[in-house]
Amino acid sequence: MKRVKKIAGYSIYILIILLITLIVKGIGFQKTIVSGESMYPALNDGDSLLVDKLSYRFSDPERFDIIVFPYSVNEKIFYVKRIIGLPGETVEIREGVILVDGHVLPYKYNRDQIMDAGLAAGGIVLGEHEYFVMGDNVNDSVDSRSYDVGNIDRGQIIGKVFLRIAPFKDFGTVK
Repeated sequence: MKRVKKIAGYSIYILIILLITLIVKGIGFQKTIVSGESMYPALNDGDSLLVDKLSYRFSDPERFDIIVFPYSVNEKIFYVKRIIGLPGETVEIREGVILVDGHVLPYKYNRDQIMDAGLAAGGIVLGEHEYFVMGDNVNDSVDSRSYDVGNIDRGQIIGKVFLRIAPFKDFGTVK
């Protein structure tokens, strides 16, 4: 009888741990893998990332955060991009340079001149809950400049990338 109680106690303990793990995984964190070179040099093809799904419940996304959101054409595909424009701002790409509200954005993540301004050529005014995102590899990225992606609504954002977990040699926080 004592042995049965002990086994039942361990079983309940394991069940509670599994339940907590499922809740944290479902609500708090998500793993995603980078596919392609659009975020190079910050991220590489095949990098495994951990996404914080909780922080944006308590604070707003900020400029230069790296976020994950579903691709509008196929919601089973997740895009990883950097926030460039915030709600209410006007984003324009002119002569290969990003302008936010008419001022040059100090975009330190990639110094290449932008060859294709796409939708941002004439300026894009972001709505109350909209964000303009781009890949760091500005000339090899499908992002808010494209009709397929466009502006990202706050409700589409799954979370903020905060940790690269693989490859192990590159393990660490992501900025």
